[in-house]
Parts: sequence; C-alpha cells; structure tokens
Amino acid sequence: MMRQSTLDLDDLRKRRSLVITRKEAAEALGVDPRTITTSINDGTIPSVKLGRRVVIPREKFLALFAETDSAGA
Repeated sequence: MMRQSTLDLDDLRKRRSLVITRKEAAEALGVDPRTITTSINDGTIPSVKLGRRVVIPREKFLALFAETDSAGA
C-alpha cells in the first residue's frame, strides 16, 4: 500500500469518542508510541486505566495542544 493512513490532531478533534489510544496519540503527534507511554508515566499526558488498558481522555489530550487556552475553573 502506497498511502498510509495518517492521523492528526484535527482528526482527533472531529471524533466523538471519549478516549484515544497511545498508538493514536503517537500517530497524531508523529512520535513513537513509547514516547507517549513515557509521558503518561511521568504525568505529562493524562490517562485512565480501564482494566489492563491505559487510555487517554481525548479532550484533555487535545487541550494540551490547544492554540488558545480558554479553560475555565
């Protein structure tokens, strides 16, 4: 296959799902999934453990990269 499916932050913004996977986050940022794992472990990227799975709350992840921070208290 010549064209790889590439995910970006805009794609994540359009989704309705509440969570994203480490793989999806890595693809959107253009980094290795291990970088995402490291950032989850050091608290840089928020995560939720669901059984054995670790997922990332989509809105909180996107907020890390928001151009204008309009978060209220």
